[in-house]
Amino acid sequence: MTLTTTKTVRDYAIETPQTIPVFEKLGIDYCCGGNRPLEEACAASNLQIDEVLKALDAALAEPVKRSERELQAGSLAELIAHIVGTHHVFVRREIPQLTNLLEKVCTKHGANHPELQHIRTVFRGLGQELMLHLMKEENILFPYIERMEESVLQHEPILPPPFGTVANPVHMMEHEHDDAGAALKALREASKDYTAPADACTSYRALYHALEAFEKDLHQHIHLENNVLFPRALEMERRS
Repeated sequence: MTLTTTKTVRDYAIETPQTIPVFEKLGIDYCCGGNRPLEEACAASNLQIDEVLKALDAALAEPVKRSERELQAGSLAELIAHIVGTHHVFVRREIPQLTNLLEKVCTKHGANHPELQHIRTVFRGLGQELMLHLMKEENILFPYIERMEESVLQHEPILPPPFGTVANPVHMMEHEHDDAGAALKALREASKDYTAPADACTSYRALYHALEAFEKDLHQHIHLENNVLFPRALEMERRS
């Protein structure tokens, strides 16, 4: 495969999922802000394009995991089941655990590290918004996409949704994804790339490790929705 600097980060992530860990490591946004050329994304992150291309080339030498190909090639219902069963479950499990850990660390270290108060505020808001976001997807958008796909498979007309077109809730979810992405960026900046200070206790270090893992999962979660599920649903509606 020929690597080009004009190809969007989003397209790299979709067509060659093995490049996603490179983008994660380098801090290149491939989910919310992935619709821009690689060259532009590198410039925004002050990265040398040649070094990034070298890292991508090495990643492309690795075989693609079967599950990643299956997710993109399978049905929308299967993709939704994966998103809900993997990423939604992860979010619901981690938010209360991280909230409790944040409270513990803030109580012990907040006086010496005021950035923890900001991290707590940002994460609390992110958690509240995400819980509502998951409910909207699971109760409104995802069931409609599944019904739409079933109608297409059965060669039946698609019943019009109460929200007019699937594009309306999709665009709302994308906007909320942008807000989540901004919150993740704020958390990373406040924590100095999740670098624990010298006086950090085990809980403090565990907090930063867990927050970074949360960020990584949410990036992958949003990527699957913004770049795979939503475009396919919009195209399915357009063709019907």
